Amino acid sequence: MAKVFSAEEVAKHNTAESCWVVLHGAVYDVTEFLPSHPGGSRIILQLAGRDATAEFDPIHPPGTLEDNLPPTAKLGIVDPESLKKLQRQSNTANPAQEAARPPPPLHHLLNLDEIEAVAKTQVSKKCWAYYFSAADDLISKTYNNTVYRSILLRPRVFVDVTKADTTTSILGGAFKLATPLYVSPAAMARLAHPDGEAGIAKGISRFGAMQLVSHNASMSPEQIVADAKPDQIFGWQLYVQNARAKSEAMLARIAKLPQYKCVVLTLDAPVPSKREHDEKAALEAELLIEASKSEEEKEKAKKRPDSNSGVGQQLFFGTAADLTWDTTLPWLAKHTKLPIVLKGIQTHEDVYLAAQYAKKHPGTVKAVILSNHGGRSLDTAPPAVHTLLECKKYCPEVFDIIEIWVDGGIRRGTDVVKALCLGAKAAGVGRAALYGLGAGGWKGVERTFEILQGEIQTCMKMMGAKDISELGPRFINSRMVERDIFDGGAGLDRTGLWTSRAAKL
Repeated sequence: MAKVFSAEEVAKHNTAESCWVVLHGAVYDVTEFLPSHPGGSRIILQLAGRDATAEFDPIHPPGTLEDNLPPTAKLGIVDPESLKKLQRQSNTANPAQEAARPPPPLHHLLNLDEIEAVAKTQVSKKCWAYYFSAADDLISKTYNNTVYRSILLRPRVFVDVTKADTTTSILGGAFKLATPLYVSPAAMARLAHPDGEAGIAKGISRFGAMQLVSHNASMSPEQIVADAKPDQIFGWQLYVQNARAKSEAMLARIAKLPQYKCVVLTLDAPVPSKREHDEKAALEAELLIEASKSEEEKEKAKKRPDSNSGVGQQLFFGTAADLTWDTTLPWLAKHTKLPIVLKGIQTHEDVYLAAQYAKKHPGTVKAVILSNHGGRSLDTAPPAVHTLLECKKYCPEVFDIIEIWVDGGIRRGTDVVKALCLGAKAAGVGRAALYGLGAGGWKGVERTFEILQGEIQTCMKMMGAKDISELGPRFINSRMVERDIFDGGAGLDRTGLWTSRAAKL
């Protein structure tokens, strides 16, 4: 029989020398795990001696405890009555936030701005800060969207547009999609709603859209695809870990799941960025916890060496910063047979290098995603539209060699159509799916895609395009944006040889 601890006894173990937490009614001694926690020890110590289930669950997929703690770490169970008593005392000292207002009916929400506004009223401050946050002054985040407003449409008339076919194919025609709209990797979906990443999969299923699943998903890869339709397409995002064995183990795990059709290697976040909204929310949460501690406990907390960090920064601990063209791609090709998609490309030079690599090593790199991580990595980095236009100006041949997808700033179906006219094969949304989830679970995601897909089809019909293949540069006027793109010349080695020198352009 498991040993039973009172909540008062658990509460005594709240230091780095003896750190216990309660998770789902079980008592764990995590003292030895503190130095190796990917998010740093401070985040655990803030919850030491307490029930950490509410904080743990939304950001950890099932199996996390078993994968990281030895069986001996589970000490027993907590007495539920004593835990309730302690929680009532804590709630009295720190009153909970006002309950969220009931959301309006989803069919009353007509655009992504309205869905975002509703989501803000339904999710926690911690969740909102993580989803909304971006690097520094949010300039790239904002410009990702506003740049689309500077591209004008050129509608043609006297065209039979009774139907508008949005069907397309990806990864060299290997997989068909009913729409070019896809879900970009979006971490920690259960922060918004218990439906989580599986809810996103369910919400987009009737639109035949692809979902790229975040490396930092809050559900396991198996859970996410368990109830997916047989023809539903998924990709797995990979952040290469300093401990390469962890990445290799995950790639082997993904290989056993036929729903995952590609590996999305993310390159634009080698180190954590500064996201002030996220960090501020973490600091506010820390203040609430610290307020209920004794003076002795507060003094001990001041001596802890690791600094506080937001959810976003915690997710990047352990991510490798030593990736290169010459070492990383051969390593990855050795450990996966799936097509590779390079995410986070932000210059035409790197698109060109990716295309050269694809020619030199057929069957490896199949696509690139032009992305600045939703403005969450390097502020003032260019939007995907700029990089698309750079490619058209300096290395248009890449469009015939490698597929180019985009994400960042998509708020309207017209944004998707404009990206396709510039040569993109597909266009992704990240925050929009999370906001849909926050506004109404999987049905909120479904409503989000219903709005965007309807706008895509309406835009195509208004412009006189009967299917995706007809979209091209003569349907748009991008002159206002072209004047702002990089004008320093192509700077490319066009010998066609893949060399280390070429990679250093």
